[in-house]
Amino acid sequence: MNSLIQETEQFVIDLLSEKLDKNFVYHNIAHTQRVVEKSLELIEGENFSEEQIQFLTLAGWFHDVGYTVNPENHEEESIKIATDFLQGKEASEEVIDEVSNLIASTKMGAKPVTELEKVLRDADCSHVGSKNYSDFNELLRKERELVCGKKIKTVEWDDSNLEFLTKHRFYTSKASKLWEKQKSKNIAQLLKRKQKQTQEEAKLKQKKEELAYKKNKIELPERGIETMFRVALRNHITLSDIADTKANILLSVNAIIISMTLSTLIPKLDNPSNHYLITPTIVFVFFTVISIVLSVLATRPNVTEGKFTKEDVANKKVNLLFFGNFHQMKLPDFDWAMSEMMKDRDYLYGSLTKDLYFLGLVLNRKYKLLRITYTVFMIGILVSVISFAIAFYIQEQQASKVGEVVSMLLQ
Repeated sequence: MNSLIQETEQFVIDLLSEKLDKNFVYHNIAHTQRVVEKSLELIEGENFSEEQIQFLTLAGWFHDVGYTVNPENHEEESIKIATDFLQGKEASEEVIDEVSNLIASTKMGAKPVTELEKVLRDADCSHVGSKNYSDFNELLRKERELVCGKKIKTVEWDDSNLEFLTKHRFYTSKASKLWEKQKSKNIAQLLKRKQKQTQEEAKLKQKKEELAYKKNKIELPERGIETMFRVALRNHITLSDIADTKANILLSVNAIIISMTLSTLIPKLDNPSNHYLITPTIVFVFFTVISIVLSVLATRPNVTEGKFTKEDVANKKVNLLFFGNFHQMKLPDFDWAMSEMMKDRDYLYGSLTKDLYFLGLVLNRKYKLLRITYTVFMIGILVSVISFAIAFYIQEQQASKVGEVVSMLLQ
């Protein structure tokens, strides 16, 4: 018996050394030796015959040699290799059948029935109750990554291991006695590591958000764009002030003219000798009043409803930089809307652009009205002067004719 076991050991070591892919950094010679060692540890002092010990030892050596042929169905391949080897060594059918059944019991999902099958299953999973579980676990993870050709995330790997450990059970009382306590500690360490990873991920996410916010804050707005908007808005406001000043000048001049007309010229119209001044006076007052009305229209503010909805903010339809759009809103609503706008770079730039555009429309309206007002004022002055000149001329002609008639009558 010892001779067959020694030959099996040498055969398996040579086979795994020569034909096992280097990617299998866990299911290798060291794992096989550990399974054999743990199997013998579990049956030590127990009531097992020499023949049963032989079956268990042979199965322990052969249980993973199928990885050299097909990792997916390595148990079946292990049975074939063991059968061929044992037949070559003229082992009995009983030995071959027992070893084959033991190897088949190590398959994931298989339920061990005999005591030997339970021992081999516990020995094959002894690493879950080892103090070096984290090292074995990392080797197994590395093996999966190398074989599958893709990186496995730590969170995913820990989740799968926690699921496996919580469902796993030892089938022999000795294995439970030896390894269950350490297995519980390993589960606790995994849970602790998972919790730590979750916290680190949360912190990392927070840092990324902070960096993104700082980056957006730096870029929002950029120096050149900020300067462009500042200069353009200042120029618009300056032009608006100039327009208002010009309108006020016209308004003041025309108001003075009206006051002087009402106080000096119009009272003299009651005299029949001054009737010739009525028409030019009406023309003069008419143009003056029109100039005043146009000046007032140029400076008159146009305020909108002063309200907006959350849908307007969500759809970026409202310009929050113009007071006419929010002057009737409550402070919390306006504060929320401004926060939303400042988070959105496109919305902020869009609002500044709209503000420039609508200021330009207001300026266009003001300067159009001012141009019309100055034109009316200029035409009014000319027409009024001409009217007065014509009126005085007609009056002089009439006075000359009256004088001639009077002279003729006196002669």
